[in-house]
Amino acid sequence: MKIYVSNLSFNTGDTELNDLFTPFGTVESAKVVTDRESGRSRGFGFVEMPSEDDGNDAIKKLNGKEIEGRAVSVSIAREKAERSNGFSSGGNKRSFGGGGYGNRRY
Repeated sequence: MKIYVSNLSFNTGDTELNDLFTPFGTVESAKVVTDRESGRSRGFGFVEMPSEDDGNDAIKKLNGKEIEGRAVSVSIAREKAERSNGFSSGGNKRSFGGGGYGNRRY
């Protein structure tokens, strides 16, 4: 089971995240997401636990709990939306140049 944890302190690292979930069962992995350029925490991470029961127990008991002065949000991780051609789907679609480039007659 993959778990999403947000509103983490910027001081929380992989080890601290792992230690937070260990009392609830086996932790396969715990990773705090960091900025590519600075290496600084982005304030969220992911934990993988092999047991759904343990994962659900951890979610129930840790969601909203104050950790290092911040109330963390803990939930089941959603699958990352697949993107085609490098752009996200939906949202803000704009038309440039009147009717779009393909509709012009020369």
